[in-house]
Amino acid sequence: MRIVVLDTETTGLEPSQGHRIIEIGCVELENRRYTGRSFHCYIQPDREVDEGAVQVHGITNEFLQDKPRFHEIVEEFVAFVRGAELVIHNAPFDVGFINHEFNLLSPPVPAVDTICQITDSLVMARKKHPGQKNSLDALCKRYGVDNSARTYHGALLDAEILADVYLTMTGGQTMLSLGSADSDDEGEGASRIHRVPSDRSPLPVILASAEEIETHQAKLKQMADSGACLWHELETGGEQHQEV
Repeated sequence: MRIVVLDTETTGLEPSQGHRIIEIGCVELENRRYTGRSFHCYIQPDREVDEGAVQVHGITNEFLQDKPRFHEIVEEFVAFVRGAELVIHNAPFDVGFINHEFNLLSPPVPAVDTICQITDSLVMARKKHPGQKNSLDALCKRYGVDNSARTYHGALLDAEILADVYLTMTGGQTMLSLGSADSDDEGEGASRIHRVPSDRSPLPVILASAEEIETHQAKLKQMADSGACLWHELETGGEQHQEV
């Protein structure tokens, strides 16, 4: 179950007007865990970046002067995304630009949706939260995802933020680590089970305080408002059963 979360930055809004991709950022997930692999590059578009676009992403014409052109990075990019589920926020925008770049090549590269499954996280969010704001910033606020580093839009940063949002939106808890954070002899993300010595004294039982219980209930309600939450249903169902 390989997922690649992708974002792009461009010179403007419409590829039909000759606008081009200037940045691609991707992060890879395997079985809902970060693999540590990513793809990121800036691209020389051979045209001016619109001033309005610079105000959004902060990428200037001067910065792009010595960057590679799309045909120089396309092979590595296609190899990275091939066969993955490609998660994109407002997918038609990014897919349209990618396919435009593919069509400019000689020979052209087949459309990206022929080598990847495309998932639009904006469509998913609108189904879960109809009538609400579903921009990436709005979803970060709704799901408690830290986007404080997002002064400008940036393809790799936005892909990383979207990956956090997507994992939370589609399943809540994303990983249970049973090993120490600094253990690396079994590979990145490897889990270990540490056996408890048989002569260890019993662990103390610390009950939750009233404030902690209240916080717990509020979090369950927040999760239930965003979708099904079995734990919340069981707890509220139990209370109703006791009242009857």
